[in-house]
Amino acid sequence: MADGPAPDVTQLLSQWSRGDHAALEALMPLVYGELRRLASAYLRRERPNHTLQSTALVHEAFMRLIEQQDVQWKSRAHFYGIAAQMIRRILVDYARAQHAEKRGSGAIKLELDEALAVPQDAGLDVVELSDALERLAGYDPRLSRIVELRFFAGLSIEETAEVTGLSPATVKREWVSARAWLFRELRGKKPNPA
Repeated sequence: MADGPAPDVTQLLSQWSRGDHAALEALMPLVYGELRRLASAYLRRERPNHTLQSTALVHEAFMRLIEQQDVQWKSRAHFYGIAAQMIRRILVDYARAQHAEKRGSGAIKLELDEALAVPQDAGLDVVELSDALERLAGYDPRLSRIVELRFFAGLSIEETAEVTGLSPATVKREWVSARAWLFRELRGKKPNPA
């Protein structure tokens, strides 16, 4: 490339969508670091003796992303939205495999942070979260998508609004609703004695 400003992620995604393999080469170092940061954040919330490493998670997510043939990448946020789906699927597949292998003792536990309004010490099985998101999708697919984008992709309110085509105010309002629904669902709908 000529001297000048480096292309941004959105430009590279657009070029890659049009079949420019050089764009993928330039894109890889830009997104790989962010994917690694996301993976590390999720894996830090797991049980201490987990066996899935962030490098393996990032590599698998990136490989699945570059295999996407029919995606017309619209923006950086769109890319990370798809990445969120990939990371979620990989974590759930891994947890289910571990669960099957060890009959429950190897289920991946994630710490739900304040993003879902659950106390920091509340361990959550990633399969339980995924199942709850599936139930939420049956109730309201848009709420489920917002949780996936915010929790699994780590997108901001503004980035989530961009991916979903909603206003930031709507995303904020629905994020609150989704968190409340998931909190009730994941706590077995038990009343909170406060």
